[in-house]
Parts: sequence; structure tokens; C-alpha cells
Amino acid sequence: MEQKYKQKKPTSTKKIIAVIAVFVMIFFSIFLAARSKVEFPFFSKTAMTVLSPFQNFFSWTGSQITFLKRNLAEMRYLYKQNKQLREEVELLRAQNLTASEYASENQRLRALLGYKQVATQFDLVAAGVIGRESVTWSSVILINRGTLDGVANNMAVITEMGLVGHVLEAGANTSKVQLILDPRSSVGTLVQRADSRVAGIVEGDMNNPTHPRMVNIPKDADVQVEDAVVTSGFGGVYPKGIVVGKIKEIHNDEGGLLKYGVIETSVNFEKLEDVAVIVKSREAPPEPLPPILQTPGTETDPEETAERMRKAQEQLQQAQEQVQQQQQEQLQQAQEQFQQLEEDTP
Repeated sequence: MEQKYKQKKPTSTKKIIAVIAVFVMIFFSIFLAARSKVEFPFFSKTAMTVLSPFQNFFSWTGSQITFLKRNLAEMRYLYKQNKQLREEVELLRAQNLTASEYASENQRLRALLGYKQVATQFDLVAAGVIGRESVTWSSVILINRGTLDGVANNMAVITEMGLVGHVLEAGANTSKVQLILDPRSSVGTLVQRADSRVAGIVEGDMNNPTHPRMVNIPKDADVQVEDAVVTSGFGGVYPKGIVVGKIKEIHNDEGGLLKYGVIETSVNFEKLEDVAVIVKSREAPPEPLPPILQTPGTETDPEETAERMRKAQEQLQQAQEQVQQQQQEQLQQAQEQFQQLEEDTP
């Protein structure tokens, strides 16, 4: 076995040398043919036959590399374009939201402006709601107007829909407004219906924070569900005739002598964004009563009639003062109860 292996070894070496020599001759002939100096038809055909697979391989590889580079360039371009389009979409979306907010604000301010043009008896200062203080027993908002804008304590605050509350504390540039939903609030009101005109007081309800109550209504008073309720003008804080809301429910009071109505406010306090402060009110004085036509033979003394009218006016004024005093007492009691609650609260 060793002898056979030793005998075959020179033969295999010779084959390798022969193959290398053939390749050298082939490449040498290709080189000379490329220089166009010597032509070797046999070697040229042999070289073409031998090198054809390599040429096809290198040609395919080059085309694939070119295709890959082109695709990578297109992918980079598409990525940049997609990124740019995404940024443009986000910018347009932000601009659309801003435009929608401006449109909503413009609509609200137009409504306030329309109310201002109708309610010429009021000097209004528009304000925006910039903060809220929401507790179970308290409803106070913060507006961006203060004493520098003519706002002062106890000025009424409204929207085009109706009454909001009054200025509780006026600062230089901001003010706190106590809503009519606050249990500490007290608003003199009337039933707007002409054949009723029942007076009462609207105050917040701790057990129903979104619906205040109209209290101190006599049990036999002509008050019905869906009756509109407006301010009475008693007390000097709220001008007369501002819409408060409508009566949603009527219940008997615990004592049995009075009843109260649950009010559905005309203002949506959950969506309150813009308000107006009544800095001055020019309520028109009541028109003078026309002279009463008298039947001949039943004429009355003008001086006596004037005296009766004067006494009637005095009685009316006394009644108004009593109502105001009652409201002040109730307000004071509510404040004392609130202070007591604060002291009892740990």
C-alpha cells in the first residue's frame, strides 16, 4: 500500500502542474488577445468556454448589487418623504385643533356680544374662566378680570343664557366668582309667569350640587313645574329680570307650611368657559301709572288718592326691606353654618 501511494504521488503532482500551466496559458492568451497583438483561436474559444460561467456569475452579482443599491436609495427617499408627510400631518392636525378652538371661542364671544347689544341697560366686561374650586359644598370659579378692569365685589356675573353668580373677591387682575350652585349663595327670585309672580330665594343644595332650590315658597302659592324663574332685584346684588332657570320638581318642606322647587339652571355650569360681569346697571324706572277713569258721581279726592298711593308705596318699600332683611339673615345663618362646618371638619 505504501508503495502504491508513493507511485501515485508524482502523477498527481504532474496533473496539478499541468492544470496550472493550462490556466496560465489561457489567461496569457486572453491578455494578449485583449491587447490585440496576438490571436490564438483555440485558446480564445477555450478561454470563453472556461470563463463564461464566471462572467455570468460576476454579471449577475453586479446587476444584483446595482438593483440593491437602487432599492436602498428609493427606500431612503421614501422614508424621508414619509417622515416629512407625517410631520406635515401632525402640523395640519394641530392647526385644525387650533382653528376649531378659535371658532368655538368666536361663537361664544359672538353670543355674549349679541346679548350685550340686546341688554343695553347693563355695562358688561367679558371674562374667561381660568380656574375652578370644586368641593362638595362649594362652587367657586376664577376669572381673568379684576379691579383694573372695573370689576368689584358683589357684582353680578352672567352669560347670554342667564345668571352665573356674583363676584366674591376681586383682585387686581383676577376675581373669584361664587356660583348660584354654592349652598352659601342666596338669590332673590320671582316666578316669571304673569299670573303667579311668587317670590322666593334660590340657594345651592348640598345634597344636589348641580340643581339649586327655590325655597320659602308658601304651600298654597301658584307655582308649577316648568315655570321660569328670574331674579327679583331684591338685595341690590342681582339686577331684576335675569333668567335663573326653570322649576323641575316641587316638594313640600319638612315643616309642612312651605314648599320648595328644584331648579334646572339655564346656564350649563359644566361647560362654563366665558362669562360677563355687570359692572353697571341702568335699569329703567317703572312707568307712571295712568290716571284712573272715574265714573261720574263717584269721583274721589285727588289728594286722598295721592295719600293712598303714598301709603301703598311705603308698604311696598317696607315689604321689600323685610324681604331684604330676611335674605340677609338667611345669608348670615348660612355663613355661620359654613364656619361651624369648617370648625368641625378635622
